Amino acid sequence: MDANSDPLSPTATVPVAAVDAQGTVTLWSPAARHALGHAPEEVIGRPAAALLAAPLPPPALRALTRTAPWSGALTARHRDGGAVRVTVRAHPCPEGDGRVQWVLLGAAPQGAPPGEPDTVVQEAARKDAALKEWAYVQSPIATAVYDRDLRLTGANGEMVRLSGRPEEAMLGLQLTEIFPGAPFDEFGRLMAEVLRTGETLRTDTFFRAPGQPRERAWATFFTPLKDGEGRVQGVSIAALDRTEPHRARQRLAMVNDAGARIGTTLDVGRTAEELADVTTGAFADLVSVDLLDSVLHGADAAGGSGGGPGDAGAGGPGAERVRRAAARSVLDGLSGEPGGAFSYAPHSPPAEALASGRPSLHRAEAAAIAAWADGGGPALARCLGGEGAHSVLAVPLGARGATLGVALFVRYPGTEPFDADDLLLAGEIAARAGVCVDNARRYAVERSVALTLQRSLLPGRLPEPTAVEVTSRYLPAGAQAGVGGDWFDVIPLSGARVALVVGDVVGHGLQASAVMGRLRAAVRTLADLDLPPDELLTHLDDLVVQLAQDQATERVPGAVRETGATCLYVVYDPVSRSCVLARAGHPAPVLVTPGGTARFLDIPGGPPLGMGGLPFESTELQLPEGSLLALYTDGLVESHDHDIGAGLDGLRTALSGPAAPLEQTCDAVMDALLPRRPERPKDDIALLLARTRALDASQVRSWDLPAERSTVAEARKFASEQLTAWGLEELGFTTELVVSELVTNAVRHAYAPIRLRLIRERSSLICEVSDASSTSPRMRRARVTDEGGRGLLLVAQLTERWGTRFTAEGKTIWARQPLAAAG
Repeated sequence: MDANSDPLSPTATVPVAAVDAQGTVTLWSPAARHALGHAPEEVIGRPAAALLAAPLPPPALRALTRTAPWSGALTARHRDGGAVRVTVRAHPCPEGDGRVQWVLLGAAPQGAPPGEPDTVVQEAARKDAALKEWAYVQSPIATAVYDRDLRLTGANGEMVRLSGRPEEAMLGLQLTEIFPGAPFDEFGRLMAEVLRTGETLRTDTFFRAPGQPRERAWATFFTPLKDGEGRVQGVSIAALDRTEPHRARQRLAMVNDAGARIGTTLDVGRTAEELADVTTGAFADLVSVDLLDSVLHGADAAGGSGGGPGDAGAGGPGAERVRRAAARSVLDGLSGEPGGAFSYAPHSPPAEALASGRPSLHRAEAAAIAAWADGGGPALARCLGGEGAHSVLAVPLGARGATLGVALFVRYPGTEPFDADDLLLAGEIAARAGVCVDNARRYAVERSVALTLQRSLLPGRLPEPTAVEVTSRYLPAGAQAGVGGDWFDVIPLSGARVALVVGDVVGHGLQASAVMGRLRAAVRTLADLDLPPDELLTHLDDLVVQLAQDQATERVPGAVRETGATCLYVVYDPVSRSCVLARAGHPAPVLVTPGGTARFLDIPGGPPLGMGGLPFESTELQLPEGSLLALYTDGLVESHDHDIGAGLDGLRTALSGPAAPLEQTCDAVMDALLPRRPERPKDDIALLLARTRALDASQVRSWDLPAERSTVAEARKFASEQLTAWGLEELGFTTELVVSELVTNAVRHAYAPIRLRLIRERSSLICEVSDASSTSPRMRRARVTDEGGRGLLLVAQLTERWGTRFTAEGKTIWARQPLAAAG
C-alpha cells in the first residue's frame, strides 16, 4: 500500500474526514490538517458545522436527507480564520445498528504552499484556464482587452477579423492610435470614462468596421476589469453585430413612415412624389415612379394592365404608355421630370412588372439598367448609367386588381445590394402607395364629374335685371374636401321684380351636387309661380324631406342617408323699393346703406330645409335706392384659423365704407376673408352682391278702372297715350290688343277693384291688369264655331312672356314685350 492509498498516511495528498450521524467529526487525516490547518485533536469529537464558513448548499442538504452521495464545493473555515473553497465528495457508510457515517474526500485548496503541489487542483486549474482561453479566443463576439493606460493587451479572433490587422500590429497601442477618426474617438472617450467610474457603458453605432466592406449596426459594450479588491485594472470592449435587428426595425419604421406620409392628399402626382420622398436615401439611392398615362389623366386603369405578359397588347410587355410622375436621387440634378409619355424597353424588368403585376429583384450592369427606362429623361438616364447602379427592384403599383404604374428602386456601389427582404418591403410600401394612387385617381374622376355637374347647374352668366346690379364669386372647395353643394341664383320676376337666392347643401361630392341641382331647379319653378318667400321655403322643405325618404327607401350603396340644406330667398321690387326676405337656417345677409354703414339684417333664422313641419317667416323692408345686399354661404366666414364670429366681423368691415364698383367690392371681400394661399378652402364659397335700383314715376304709370264694359276702350286710350309719351308708338297696336284682352277678362270674370299698370324697363315693356279675384285664367284652343276664348292665346303669341301672380288682394295678370321690337 502506497501513501496515496492510505488516507491516514502522513504523505497522503487527498484530505479525508468522517462524520457520524450526529454530525460529529470522527476522523481527520493529515492532508485535511494540511488543507485547513486544524490538528486532529482540535477537530475530532467536535461538530462538523464548526468547520464551515458558509451553510451547506441546498443540493448537499437534499443528499444528506436522502442519504445519497454528493459532490460539490464547500466554503470551509481555516484555522487562521480565513475562508477556503474546497471540493468535496461525500459518501454515506451504513453501520450495523442502522446509523449512517459519512466519509468526506476532498482536494487541496488553491494557494497551497510551494513545494507541496496538488496534482488534482493543478490539473483542474489548467483545464479551467484552457476553457476560459478558448471561450475568449473563439467567441463570435468581437472582444479586446486594454490595460490601465488603455493600451491593447489582447484581442480575440473575431476582433482581429473586424479590425483587418494582425494582433501583433495592434498590441501596445491605444484605440485612437490604431483607428483614428469617428467613431473610434468617441470610443476612446468612453473607455476613459469607464476606467474612471468603474461603470459599464454601451453605445449603439452604425459604421463600417475597418476589416469589413460595408456599414453595419454594432452594440458596443465597455466593461471595467476589476481585481479582487474592486480596483479597475483595465477595460474590455465587446462588439455585437446588431445589423439584422437594426434592419428589421428600420423596415418596420419605414412601413409606418410610408403609411403616415404617403397619401396625405387626393392628388395622383403628389402621391407619387410622396412615395419617392419616403424611400429615397432611407431605402434606395434612386427612386422613379412611372404611372400609366390613363391614370395621370384620371381615366380608368382597370383594363390597361394587371393581366399576364400576354395581355400587354400588340406591342408586348411594356407597350403601355407611361409618364414619369416622380423621380428622386441622393445625387444632385434629379427631381421629378414629368414629361411626355413613353414605353419601357420590351421585356425589360419594369415592362414585365407592369404587364404581370409582380415585383422582381435584379442585379445588372449600369448600362442595361439605364436602357430599361429609355424615354424617362436625360437626368434619369445619367443617374442610372453614369453612377454604376448595380441593384434594382421593379415593383408594380396596383390596387383593386389593376396595375397603375411601376416604381424602380436603385442602389449604387457602396451600399448593399437589395435582397429578398428588401423586395418584400418594397412590395408592401408600393401596395400602400398603389391604393393611395387609385384613391386619388378615383377621386379626381368623381371631382371632375362633380365640378362639371356643378358648373352646369350654376348660372354661367348672371342676368342684368332692371331692379338690381349684381355680381358674384364662387370658389369650389379644395380637393381634400370635395365639391360641395353651394349655389346662388338671380331670377327675374314679373313686375320688374327680382329674386336673389343663395343655398348650401350638406355634404360634398356628386351627391351634394345632384341635390343642389334639384333644389335650384325647384326654386326656379316655385319662383316662376310668384310664391311669397316663406311659402316658397315651405315647398322647398317638403322637397328635401321627400328626397331623404326616397334615399332611405332605395337603399343605394354609398348614398347619403340624410339630406339637409340651408337657403336664403330675397324678393326686391324696384317700383315700391320693398324687399321681402326669408331664410331656412342660412346665415343672415348684410345690408349696406348708401352711406356705407353695414349691418346684418335681423330676420328670423328658420329651421334648415329637411326638418319638416316647421314654419318659416318673412320680413319686409323698405330699401333706399343704392342699398347693397350681400348674400353668402358659411364657407366665406368659417375657417380653421378663426371662429365664425371673427369671420362675420371681417365681412361687415370689408363691406363698410363708401360705395365702390361691385366687382371691386367683391374682390375686396374675398381678399379680406380669404388671404391668398396656395391651398383651396375646405368648404365651397358663394358670394352674391346686389345693389338696388328704383324705378321713378316716369317709368311706371297705373290707372284704377271701373268694372264696366266701357272700361275696355278707356283702358286702350290710357295705354296709347302713355306709349306716345314714352316714344313707343310702334308698340301701340300690340299693347292695345293685350290691354283690351286682359281688361275684358277682368271685367267679365273678376271683381273690382281693377287696375291697369304699365312699367317701362330698360329692355321691356310690362303690362299688368290686377283684380280682386283669386281665379286664374286659363289659355285654351278655341273651336272654329266659338265666338270667344282666343284672347289669352293672342296675348301669348304677341308677347315675350305672360303669367299670373297672386296677391293678398287677388291676382295680377301680366305680359312682357321686348323694347327691341320697337326699334
